[in-house]
Amino acid sequence: MDIKGKITGIKYKILLSEDLKVVDINTFNINKVSPFCLVKDGHLSFAVSKWVSPKRTRSYPYERVYNTLNISKKITIIPIIKDEGFDGDRDFLQWDTISLMSLLDVFVIFAYYSKATRNPEYENKITNFQFDNKYVISKIKEIEQYHSSALHWNLNELKNNLHNIVIKTKKNYAKIEDQTGVLLHNKTGIENFKKKIGKDISNFMDFSREKAQKAQSREMLTAQPKESLSTNTKAKITITNYLGGQYFFTVDEILVDKDTVHLVECKHSKTSILPSKGDIKDGLLKMILYSNLCDVEVNGKKMKSHAILNLTSAKISNEIISENHIIEREKFIADNDLKPEIRVFINKLFKEANDNGFVIRIGGKK
Repeated sequence: MDIKGKITGIKYKILLSEDLKVVDINTFNINKVSPFCLVKDGHLSFAVSKWVSPKRTRSYPYERVYNTLNISKKITIIPIIKDEGFDGDRDFLQWDTISLMSLLDVFVIFAYYSKATRNPEYENKITNFQFDNKYVISKIKEIEQYHSSALHWNLNELKNNLHNIVIKTKKNYAKIEDQTGVLLHNKTGIENFKKKIGKDISNFMDFSREKAQKAQSREMLTAQPKESLSTNTKAKITITNYLGGQYFFTVDEILVDKDTVHLVECKHSKTSILPSKGDIKDGLLKMILYSNLCDVEVNGKKMKSHAILNLTSAKISNEIISENHIIEREKFIADNDLKPEIRVFINKLFKEANDNGFVIRIGGKK
């Protein structure tokens, strides 16, 4: 099943963001701060998050970004290439990551790793990656003085600075390879990435979309360990926005009811009452997208859409949905003997769903 939709703007009220630790710019070190924080420089302040890889499926980068979305000026630092060594993965920045960040009004600092150490468990893998902190601070300072939109900044950086970052990346990986004695991937891969990007953003878009579509097709064939599905009705969804960006997602489960398609994101836990906060917030970022869809088509037929976040656990036997009455919710909480902090979290979670027009279901595996 092929699903398409558009996003013309984002309207969403965030309730579950974490408190951001305040860090002064004079003591700021991107390698030592928490994954998300509030950076202050005099009377100016920015919410900053960081990715450990350009790949979106690693270490919950969506959760980190989610936690900054309540702040007016948001910055995220993403390594454009992460090479873990010849025996590990090598991931490249994707156009749709940039487009998604632009849609969420997040300034992207395209960064590179300048240090790493040998991984003691593998002959040809490195670990303990560190960004060039001076470079990151210099870009934060630039954003301080930048008065256009995050979209304008991100596109401008792509056009005028990404080639320089690729060169810095290549140079620093050569240095890391020399210092650690660890064999990294063939350097022609970085050169090919540089050529594919070119000076024309459309080349980068096409290159990234081709890779994303292949990954989307691969994911269609697999069920992730953390997913507990009532059916195997995975489906591709391609979202187009007013920026020209396209996002190639795989919906965990789809349900078609007359003229409405229900888009279900699934998170599962085998050992806890709820999936982890990282998993849930990753799902919530998908809800931001799915709850703002318009002009939805399913196999070419126009339909309404409804977003659902399905949280399942082996520890729960009954179920509750965010639309249920408070009395039913209290009974569910009592029946499962949930701790006070989980109760508070569920109430906030349900309020976020109700305020933003999507549904959350919590229950055991169907």
